[in-house]
Amino acid sequence: MISPLAYVNPGAKLGNNVTVHPFAYIDEDVEIGDNCTIMPYASVLSGTRMGTGNIVYQSAIVGAAPQDFHFKGDKTYAKIGNDNIIREKAIINRATNEGDSTVIGNGNFILEGVHVAHDTVIGNNCILGNGTKTAGNCKIDDKAIMGSGVILRHGCHVGGWTLVRDGCRASKDIPPYIVAAHNPITYYGINAIILSKRGNISEEVLDNIAKAYRQIYQCGTSLENALRNIRQLIPDSPEIRYILDFIEQSDKGIIGGVQ
Repeated sequence: MISPLAYVNPGAKLGNNVTVHPFAYIDEDVEIGDNCTIMPYASVLSGTRMGTGNIVYQSAIVGAAPQDFHFKGDKTYAKIGNDNIIREKAIINRATNEGDSTVIGNGNFILEGVHVAHDTVIGNNCILGNGTKTAGNCKIDDKAIMGSGVILRHGCHVGGWTLVRDGCRASKDIPPYIVAAHNPITYYGINAIILSKRGNISEEVLDNIAKAYRQIYQCGTSLENALRNIRQLIPDSPEIRYILDFIEQSDKGIIGGVQ
């Protein structure tokens, strides 16, 4: 159903069973998949590629021009997956440079007032709490949770299954499976409750994750030695390899307490 009070550009492509409420705005060069709902006063702008089953709430803007002085009007994209909930007044910018994309995966909750800046990549089943802001080129891996009012500086990487508590500000990468808290932001233990209840991670692997972070944050050694100790002392598993790869590939370094 498309309300006669909505604006849908003739160049937009809408799938089956798409609902566009009164006063919504659908720009040219937009593709919206089946079973999506665009609420009143929401805007879906040029360059948006949206999958199926998404809901865009009132006054949200998807595909806004990037807030980046390097943007010169190139053809760029905001690619939204399936089954995402984008709540009121959220803003998702498209990318800066020709052909590039800001990417939102599947099953994410992007709550009121969130700003996802240009070229950011968000995985699947993440939660971005009220008022959370990312600068450009950030990356958030699957099933991460950002509390309300979190701020990620340019290029920050947040690991999967991580919980970042309300109001934290990060200028470095936040490793997987942990709780991050306080300002200055710091490691606050592993995200044990979520991992055990929803992650299907065994007690043994959970204990090994805790031991790995004990080497990194609590043994008073260098990060290089900590990673070496993890390889030597802790049984290998996909979770341990993910931790090691995340840290070794970090360009910005990781948060809190590492020598």
